[in-house]
Amino acid sequence: MMLRALMFSACALVACAPASAADPYPNQPIRVIVPFTPGGGTDFLSRTVAAKLSDSVKWNVVAENRPGAGGTIGIGTAARAKPDGYEIVMGQVDNLAVAPSLYGKLSYDPIKDFEPIGIVGEAPLVVVAGKNGPYKSLKDLIDAAKKAPGTINYGSPGAGTITHLAAELLQLQAGIKLVHVPYKGSGPAMADLLGGQVPVIFTSIPSAAPQIKAGSAVPLAVTSLKRSPAMPDVPTVAELGYPDFDVRVWYGLLAPAKTPQPIIQTLNKELNNILALKDVQDALAAQGATAMPTTPAQFAQTIAADHKKWRSVIQAANVKLE
Repeated sequence: MMLRALMFSACALVACAPASAADPYPNQPIRVIVPFTPGGGTDFLSRTVAAKLSDSVKWNVVAENRPGAGGTIGIGTAARAKPDGYEIVMGQVDNLAVAPSLYGKLSYDPIKDFEPIGIVGEAPLVVVAGKNGPYKSLKDLIDAAKKAPGTINYGSPGAGTITHLAAELLQLQAGIKLVHVPYKGSGPAMADLLGGQVPVIFTSIPSAAPQIKAGSAVPLAVTSLKRSPAMPDVPTVAELGYPDFDVRVWYGLLAPAKTPQPIIQTLNKELNNILALKDVQDALAAQGATAMPTTPAQFAQTIAADHKKWRSVIQAANVKLE
């Protein structure tokens, strides 16, 4: 009896004990919260990262969609998670740098409630015109808008999105006034562009690429400082006369605030390792994105800088959500 009791005690204390904080990280599945619906860019990048981490370092990483309210519901869920590295989130510029200046009340603070892990990738937007429309270049659009302010419509995937704000920034820098027509996603916006109901849209490269390749839509410009490898023949807004114009959508992993730094550094190291792999870079490039290995500090600086940038644009353009 005594021997059996001693064996039970040893099992309880050592071999049969559940994983504890002292065990090497990670010792249980890691969940990546995806704050948008399946099929979009954020979902694609989240699943690519989860699958590659599971494959390369043999971690058990799963992506879980928690969509709603422009990505703010999923982000808010992650902010309230236990800071142990087992629940992280794929954030992006809309819900980390834009939303705080658009929504009066958020369930999270993008600066205080998270520990940035690292940027996964970034991608520019593209300004697209209909094939049979009057605009064959960005200059055509801007010249027409200057001659007839407030008469030219443009579409975006939604009010308050980075695509909407990119158009507002162009208006501020070019001194023009366009009329915003918000849609419920890139698909409906593109459909109306092709149907001639709206002459121009601002959208993501993956959303526009099929129609551009088919010749049914005309790319006027991409929004990054440098040309996109996905569309190397399309000029940037910057090179067309607006050198300070730079709009890029970035995606990155974050953990709840107070997650231990050794865990953050482990996650950052393995994230950057997979971003250096050619198949991962090719997968991102197929979505119009470029892999962007960074340190947690660099990611934090990006969030803070874009938060300040888009707050000033929102105020200057007097953007309000209806």
